[in-house]
Amino acid sequence: MHEMALAEGIRGIVEDQARAQSFDRVTRLRLEIGAFAGVEKPALTFAFDVVMRGSPAEGADLVIIDLPGRAFCADCIEEKEIAGRLDPCPDCGSGRMMPSGGDDMRIKDMEVV
Repeated sequence: MHEMALAEGIRGIVEDQARAQSFDRVTRLRLEIGAFAGVEKPALTFAFDVVMRGSPAEGADLVIIDLPGRAFCADCIEEKEIAGRLDPCPDCGSGRMMPSGGDDMRIKDMEVV
């Protein structure tokens, strides 16, 4: 379950920022997760709650923002939103699609006190 490792990485970032920015507690943390990131959101939510115990983010609300998958269509010569990595172009039906986005995960922001 790599979601536990992801939550541990988030904890490290939270603790580093708490020291650097001098805040005591995170009340809300918003994550952006791409459609192709391979993250099981329920597992990440569970891991977040467990891993954040004893940290500045203990009890924080985790808000997950879903980002669409994106791919470049070689026939349309433009980037399109797609639901799955192997989906054809939604406009022309071409299978000549190169994934170009949607595999990332990042902290968008944190509300702190």
